[in-house]
Amino acid sequence: MSRLDEKLARIRSGAYKRTDFIIADAKDPDMGPGLYSHGPIRLNDGSMPRLRNRAEFLETIRDVINQDIVDIMLTSASNLEQLVKSGAYKNSKIKPVIRANDTTDIWRHRGATHHHRPSRPFRTANLKRVKENLTDLGLYSITFTNDLDADLEAMHAFAEFREDALAHGFTYFLEVFNPNVGGPSPEEMPHFVNDAIIRCLAGLTEIERPRFLKIAYNGPRALDELASFDPSLVVGVLGGGAGTTRDCFELIFQAEKYGARVALFGRKINLAEAPLEMIRHMRAVADGTLAPLDAVKSYHDTLAQLKIVPARSLADDSQITEAPLKAG
Repeated sequence: MSRLDEKLARIRSGAYKRTDFIIADAKDPDMGPGLYSHGPIRLNDGSMPRLRNRAEFLETIRDVINQDIVDIMLTSASNLEQLVKSGAYKNSKIKPVIRANDTTDIWRHRGATHHHRPSRPFRTANLKRVKENLTDLGLYSITFTNDLDADLEAMHAFAEFREDALAHGFTYFLEVFNPNVGGPSPEEMPHFVNDAIIRCLAGLTEIERPRFLKIAYNGPRALDELASFDPSLVVGVLGGGAGTTRDCFELIFQAEKYGARVALFGRKINLAEAPLEMIRHMRAVADGTLAPLDAVKSYHDTLAQLKIVPARSLADDSQITEAPLKAG
C-alpha cells in the first residue's frame, strides 16, 4: 500500500493529523506547455545556461523519488513508462500517477494562443495500456468558463472518461481550474468554481467519484466553504506560479489551516534553487514543525551551506506576493 492510500484512509476515518497532509510533486509539464517548462539547468552560481533535456528532467524525478518525502509523483504516461523500466519505483511507497487528459487551456506553448479561448477537452493517454503496465491512478482536469457550450462539452467528455476509467479499473482525482477566459466577476469567481464542483459531482455514485480534488487556492473563505461542505470530499490545492519561497510555504500553511489535505506543486518545486530542500521544508511546514517565515530563513541558510546563490535576497523571498495568500 502506498503512503497515499494510508493517509487517505486516515483522513476519511476522521483520524487526520498534520503529518497526514499529502504532498505531490507535479512533474508533468510535457503534457501542457511543452519543452521549455521542464525548467533550466541551474548552476550553483545562479546562472541558467540552457533548458533541461528529457534525460536530465527524468533524473530530477528519480532524485525526488529517492528522497522519499512526497506522497505522489505526477508525470506523463511516457515518462512514467521510462521510470518504471529503470526500476525507479521499486520498493517505493510514493504513488506514481499520470495526467490522464490534457485540455487545451494548458497548451501554453511558446507563441501559442490556445489558452486564450474557452477550454476544450482532449485526452492523449490510453487508460487500458496505462493500467496494464504503469499505474491505476490519474489526474483528470476540467475547466469551467461560464460558457454554456464549452462547459457542456467538458461535462460530456468527463462522463466519457469516467466510463472508460470504470471499464479498466482505473481511478482518478479531479483538477478543477479557475476559468481560463471569461467567467464571472473576480468577486464571484471562487464561489462559481465551488458551485460548479459540487454540481458536477452531485450525480456521481461513490464508485465514480474522484479520490480527491485539486483546485486553485482562491482564499480562505472559498476553501473553507468547500472543504467543510462534505467531509468525504478530500480537497487539495495546486501550486500555480513559482512565486517566492514564502508564497510556497504560506500556501501549504494556509491550505492546511482552512481544510485542504493535499498540495500538488509543480513550478514551486521544479524552478526552486534546490528542489529537494524545497520539498523538505514544505514537509516541515505541513507537519507544523516550521512556520512559513521560519522555513524561508531555514531554506536560505541551507542554500548558503550548499554554496548555492539564491534567486532572491532573503528579504525579497520572505514576501507574500500572490493575492489570495494576502487574505489569509
